[in-house]
Amino acid sequence: MTDREQRHAELAEQYLPEELLQRFRERAAVYDAENRFFDEDLEELRERGYLTLFVPTAHGGPGLSLNQVSRLQQRLATAAPATALAVNMHLMCTGVVKAMDDRGDDSLNWVFDEVMAGEIFAFGISEPSNDWVMQGSTTTAVPDGEGGYRLSGVKIFTSLSPVWTRLIAHGLDETTDPEAPALVYGFLERTPEEARAQYAAARGVGENAGGTDGAGAAAGEPGLGDGITVSGDWDVMGMRASQSRATILDGARMPAHRVARRIEPGPVPDLLTYAITSGFQLLIASVYAGVARRALELGAEGLKARRSLKKDMTYAEVPESRVRLADAHLEFMAVPAQLETYTREFDELTDHGAGWPLRLVSARINASTAARRCAETALMCTSGRGFGNAHELSRLFRDATAGLFHPPSEDAARPMYAAALLDD
Repeated sequence: MTDREQRHAELAEQYLPEELLQRFRERAAVYDAENRFFDEDLEELRERGYLTLFVPTAHGGPGLSLNQVSRLQQRLATAAPATALAVNMHLMCTGVVKAMDDRGDDSLNWVFDEVMAGEIFAFGISEPSNDWVMQGSTTTAVPDGEGGYRLSGVKIFTSLSPVWTRLIAHGLDETTDPEAPALVYGFLERTPEEARAQYAAARGVGENAGGTDGAGAAAGEPGLGDGITVSGDWDVMGMRASQSRATILDGARMPAHRVARRIEPGPVPDLLTYAITSGFQLLIASVYAGVARRALELGAEGLKARRSLKKDMTYAEVPESRVRLADAHLEFMAVPAQLETYTREFDELTDHGAGWPLRLVSARINASTAARRCAETALMCTSGRGFGNAHELSRLFRDATAGLFHPPSEDAARPMYAAALLDD
């Protein structure tokens, strides 16, 4: 084993030992059936320091690389895909700050200190019908006269909705200079108490169910989370434990000290958006790589457990069944290889220039495609057993379908790949 692989093995044992993964796998079925958040998983991950993975040693963290975190996320996703997908959003935010710091921009390094203090970060960029994604916004950002902004709009698929205390978000400022609108990037804040109260209200639970005010606010005073509401709609096919509910903003405060960037709308190069795109695409891909790997494992178990009366052998010995699983395995093998290469090149500051988006998006699309195809193959290998809701593969198959909805879609991405070859 090489030194690098030995280090990966040590990190796996330190942060995600087998006994922990087994507990996660058992709870994943409960979370999915009850459509509730992964509180117990999150607490165990927090206790092990998993939320601090990207924090540099100078700030008290382990200072892991994107390559190392990607490997860990692939491992976590084999046990609890929804837990991995949601934790991804916190890791993506902290990984963005590390990527910027590695490239000489320490303007957001305060994030490291807040992570070490227990704050949980999340990602609030996606919006309904906004196919510009980070290059535009349907959320309005109105200056508050103190250097900050008030944001109003809807952010969809906000994972970690019950617990996040810091949300990276963007909105369009058309007030400061109507002739030159600007995208404002920064962080919204709320207390843990406000987070739980808003989530309880969304679920219609307890005394907070009748309102949306932050529980942490003093009487008559706005709280940090004032103007933030969590959607009551989260009855989805898969990845249910992520509780990626929409976040409704109505004059939510982005204080001046939390404003990170003002960027011209459109395809304008900026280190912040580059770091967000890189972390998002590669860490999302890591989750679906883990889903695909686990699906193949379950498919193999299914063939070994079934026996053909007609041929008097296990289905693991039937040529047609072996070929079906082999084809899925063959397709999957390119996914971890792609992730290994791109995460290491990102860590090494390799300059691919305009070639980076092609690499990043293809890694994520290929991983999510492999997850769906491997899950479907595994269902065929397990036959009727896997179709039962009590079987892990039934949930895994539904979790894999969430890969269809991460931006950009294949339809949105194709013009980029065509242009790279056909347009001067």
